Amino acid sequence: MAKLCLMNKQRLPPKFKTRRYTRCKVCGRARAVLRRFEMCRLCFRELALCGKIPGVTKASW
Repeated sequence: MAKLCLMNKQRLPPKFKTRRYTRCKVCGRARAVLRRFEMCRLCFRELALCGKIPGVTKASW
């Protein structure tokens, strides 16, 4: 779990546009965030395997 102070800081508008960064909406992780789903790879995989993200299936070939 990310620090609450960093999660709150990220919600505020940055002083400069280039200081903006993405965080996971579920756990607050700052790294490996998928922009389309707004969540990190760990949360994405967990929710996708449970079937909670519509339209996402595990690839198999």
